[in-house]
Amino acid sequence: MDLLLFNLLFLLSSVGICLGQSPLPSGPVDAILGKNITLEVLIKLNGADNIAWGFSDGSKLVPILGYSAGSVRVMDSYKGRAFLDTTNGYLTLTGLTAKDSGDYSINIIGTQIASGEIKLRVLVPVSNVVITPDVTETMEGRTVSLNCSAKGSFLEFIWTNGSIPITVDGNRITQITAEFSNKLIIRDVLRSDFSNPIFCTAKNGLQSEKSRPLTLTVFYGPDVVTINPPNPPEFIKSKDDFNLSCSAASKPDATFSWFFNNQLIKNSGAVLTLKTIEELGLGKTAGDYKCNAVNSKTTNTRNSSAVRFSVIEPLSGIKLSGPTHTLFAGNTTANLSCQASAGKVMKTVWMINNVPLSPSPRVVFSADNSLVTINPVQKEDNVNFMCKLENPVSQEQAEYKMEVIYGPEEASISGVKEVDLKSSVILKCSAASIPPSRFTWKLNGSEISEKTNEVVIEKPKFENSGTYTCEARNPSTGKTVTFLHTLTVKEEIDDGLSDGAIAGIVIGCLLALGLALGLFFYCRAKVPIESPY
Repeated sequence: MDLLLFNLLFLLSSVGICLGQSPLPSGPVDAILGKNITLEVLIKLNGADNIAWGFSDGSKLVPILGYSAGSVRVMDSYKGRAFLDTTNGYLTLTGLTAKDSGDYSINIIGTQIASGEIKLRVLVPVSNVVITPDVTETMEGRTVSLNCSAKGSFLEFIWTNGSIPITVDGNRITQITAEFSNKLIIRDVLRSDFSNPIFCTAKNGLQSEKSRPLTLTVFYGPDVVTINPPNPPEFIKSKDDFNLSCSAASKPDATFSWFFNNQLIKNSGAVLTLKTIEELGLGKTAGDYKCNAVNSKTTNTRNSSAVRFSVIEPLSGIKLSGPTHTLFAGNTTANLSCQASAGKVMKTVWMINNVPLSPSPRVVFSADNSLVTINPVQKEDNVNFMCKLENPVSQEQAEYKMEVIYGPEEASISGVKEVDLKSSVILKCSAASIPPSRFTWKLNGSEISEKTNEVVIEKPKFENSGTYTCEARNPSTGKTVTFLHTLTVKEEIDDGLSDGAIAGIVIGCLLALGLALGLFFYCRAKVPIESPY
């Protein structure tokens, strides 16, 4: 190549040519350290075009090579590593070093005149990406700094919480970027900021590398302290399977203590059992139970809301007792008592034959309803008495059958008053009485053999007619009542003759009577009558 022409091309590249379209693509172009790069030309060349490639590191322009009249001249500093494709003007550089980063220019003079420039960045491979925290554990509300360092060139840093990018808002989360590092600063740390491992990814245009995960412990809590169940029943059944459990979000786990009416309970752990409550003698009266949670790292402490209840023993051993002496209607008193051997009775209900028993002048209840006095007892008190004992956790009931002696009351006999010879007769005597009456029967004043309340006559006779007397006697009261019943046994009348037969008989009887009367008067007329004189 002619030295004068080369110098002219180099001079043009130094001043630039502003004619036509740029023959080079827009940059920058990235290449890896130690590798090769080919800078392409966008316009079509022919053998008559003269070409000059140059390099600038920002301070001075250095020629690389030139082409003219079919000859290529490479500057000494680029010999063996800079090559020109004369068919298209492409420049290839081999064995790239960091010093090869800069601006590459081309000038073309010949059948066409063009110039252009492209930036080349020789990238050092990304490596040694490491996160260094200023602390390994912290508490919510404090500030944490994470520094990510890496080797390489033209580095860009990306932070992620697990797989989710961390948003730098410029307020709570900020960052400071340097050539080979990036510092992430998180103020007012939240537990969610480190809910997953933290990663830092360093990358340039050709490569990226992710750091090892960083796990940083954030201590927090205790948060709101809750007791379960939050609304227990007002009354808890003694020895039931009942517990109070306390919980609060906290790291590390909170330690719990329990209080009854603001007094510390000798119990450790998140669960307070009913067994412990009863063993400590608590719960006999209604009281407030609270839970306190403490975080050993944050030293924060927090109380739960109170829950209130009392422990009641269920009722058992219920007994309804009544009088042991004999009760006579109208002149004795009965006391009924209903008690439970265990448990607190809070309500007593009395019933007779499943109907509530109400107070009256002769039925009096005690103040606590445990005792009923009936004075005097009456025959109507021969019923089943029931008492039902209740408390909020249980109910029990018992029954008592009362027997009141009375009677017999007015007797009566049921049965027919007339009967024929072929019918049967049942006479039944009744008289209300407890104990049941003993019966004696008499016919026309004479005692007969029946001793029950019934007289049965299968085939009555005329001698069964008469007055039957029933005597009912109560062996306990000694009282006797009687009742009379008249029975008539009648002869059977054959009503089987027809009307004609009956009429014939009547006529025959009338004829016989007329004949007898005629004979009488005839005989009398034939006998002479003596004169009295």
